[in-house]
Amino acid sequence: MNHKSITIALAGNPNSGKTTIFNCITGTRQKVGNWPGVTVEKKEGTVSKYGYNLKIIDLPGTYSLTPFSVEEIIARNYVLEECPDVVIVIIDASNLERSLYLATQLREIDCKVIFALNMADVARARGLKIDADKLSELLDLPVVFTVGNKNKDIDILLQKAIELAESKSEIPQKRKVKYSKDIENSIAKLQSFIEKKIAVKFPYNTRWMVIKLLEDDRILKEHIVQKTGNNSQDIIQEAQALRKKLVDRFDEEPEIVMTDERYGFIAGIIKEVLTTSTKNRIDISRNIDLVLTHRFIGFPIFIFFIWAMFQLTFSLGAYPMEWIGIGVDGISALLESFLSESLLKDLVINGIIAGVGSVIIFLPNILILFFCIALFEDTGYMSRAAFLMDKIMHLIGLHGKSFIPMLMGFGCNVPAIMTTRTLESKKDRILTILITPFMSCSAKLPVYIILTGTFFSAKAGTVIFAIYLFGVIAAVVSGRLFRSTLLRGADAPFVMELPPYRAPMLKSVLIHMWDRGKMFLKKMGGVILIGSVVIWFLSAFPRNIQYSVDYAAEIVGVNVLYETKIKVDAKVDDRSCMQSIEEERDTAIRKIKLAQDAEKMEKSFMGHIGKKLAPLFAPLGIDWRGGVALLTGFVAKEIVVSTMGILYAVEEEESDAFQKAIISSGMTPLSALSMMLFVLLYLPCFATIAAIKRETGSLKWMFFSIAYTTSLAWVVAFSVYQGGRLIGLN
Repeated sequence: MNHKSITIALAGNPNSGKTTIFNCITGTRQKVGNWPGVTVEKKEGTVSKYGYNLKIIDLPGTYSLTPFSVEEIIARNYVLEECPDVVIVIIDASNLERSLYLATQLREIDCKVIFALNMADVARARGLKIDADKLSELLDLPVVFTVGNKNKDIDILLQKAIELAESKSEIPQKRKVKYSKDIENSIAKLQSFIEKKIAVKFPYNTRWMVIKLLEDDRILKEHIVQKTGNNSQDIIQEAQALRKKLVDRFDEEPEIVMTDERYGFIAGIIKEVLTTSTKNRIDISRNIDLVLTHRFIGFPIFIFFIWAMFQLTFSLGAYPMEWIGIGVDGISALLESFLSESLLKDLVINGIIAGVGSVIIFLPNILILFFCIALFEDTGYMSRAAFLMDKIMHLIGLHGKSFIPMLMGFGCNVPAIMTTRTLESKKDRILTILITPFMSCSAKLPVYIILTGTFFSAKAGTVIFAIYLFGVIAAVVSGRLFRSTLLRGADAPFVMELPPYRAPMLKSVLIHMWDRGKMFLKKMGGVILIGSVVIWFLSAFPRNIQYSVDYAAEIVGVNVLYETKIKVDAKVDDRSCMQSIEEERDTAIRKIKLAQDAEKMEKSFMGHIGKKLAPLFAPLGIDWRGGVALLTGFVAKEIVVSTMGILYAVEEEESDAFQKAIISSGMTPLSALSMMLFVLLYLPCFATIAAIKRETGSLKWMFFSIAYTTSLAWVVAFSVYQGGRLIGLN
């Protein structure tokens, strides 16, 4: 049965609970992409309810529709040009006045609007009582109370939205903002002038267009030029003339006067619909902030939370990581027994399974990390972290708001760099972009886990935390250097909203975690699979290698030697003695095979590449295999572990073979620390490099980032390794 489709757009301020409601409605039936022409994240979900196919669009959070930021332009253009059937405006019921500004702007556009007074429980706890019926009557639109994080009354909201979409009544033109007499006269004059001049029909009403022209809306003027051609200059000149009269009348720009009058309209509504209880009440968020944002103890608490996050990521993730490792070993052993000796078998087992399998075991750690970051975001603690970091960020000429992209960089540097668009200053954006790659993204985590698990197992979580902390320190020092030389400028003031604390909704947190986890899994079947096959090819060819030793003859000799020993020394009834001799034989043969594999790897194409790189990495305590692995990390940092899994080839039946191979290669705790610091600091992955180019709009900054990060990585790793050796560490 074909259901009718309805498109519903969700609009609202940041921190109004918009995304929570989106997740409540769509669950996992959503896809994430980018808006056409821009790289701001677009969320779209579909759900079938009440006999309708509902397409839900989550518009970027914004405080107004004045086209200054990318988010505001996207939100406005979608409503104006795509014409959704209904726009649900998510309003923070505990902060009604601020939320109504965007709501009244949307009310001025010709579209069907419904208000969702979200966080109604928080409003009640603060002693606020909102008369929803009165608000509905005053603005002539439906109003529904919701509690998004408890999934309360979301179904009622959807039902009301469907009713509104299906209603045949005209969009009400009354109950919109009515401006002062002078402005209304100017609106009427310009509206009459346009209706006479323009033959083209615009997708939105003339009154709204006139208001925007009087506000000197740049994007709308460009749109009029495209649509009306020769008539556009007359219209723009008439609008400018009326603007000049209004400036003379009010001694202020019309957009400022109209904003004031909108707030006056909102103030009138507030007086009619909002009553505040005089009873004493406790503001829980404010009391929590007395501790978590305290000038002395707030920062240590923040450091503890971050340390706990990494400790949890390593310790809790160790169990499912081991289970997945056993599964990968089992698949490898099964294929080993089924496939006959061939090039295909070598590709599947030593290329695909060894490469992809060595990375996929870290999926639990990645999911735990994203779960913790989602908790920070959904509880409101992320904003407090930015507030706490404000003083430290001022050391590099930035403010706390720049720390949010950096903190997001712990998940992935690409969306973190895109988030810098929220910064007002271009120099601040560039500076934040340049230092964000020093934040250890989740792709680097597998490298840390394998090396810390091998050399620092008892203190692995603390070592990983120290690596992440060193990345923050490197960012601060580099930022101070850049601000003093390349990007000089005054510190920007820090004005940032601290939203109320909220109990996170498990469903929402899991969806956020899974969204990022899917990106990791997609890499498994894409770039990591391709990279693993390429690495295998380079390490498996050429096939006709001239070995320095006849390994086959040595294996035959070992077998003959031990067969003789068994006949001479072993008693027929002494099974333990027989078993001991057989184990000695197998160990000797295994050593010969490992020596053969090592020589084969050295004489492969990959070995030749590694030998060329060896002089560059030798002072860092990194052998040629580690150097090759680091080189492949430019494509994606996960491939570093994938490459190591192929190059440090060992027998698959050993569950801890990877760690044993690393130790047998001669790597020490000191060289492992050197390698981890190099991975932390050196050039970002290809996707991050592309994001830097796109967001800065400059090849210069892209190449500078590559050169600076890689040079710094080499100097730091060299200093740590050589300095450690000087004081007797290994």
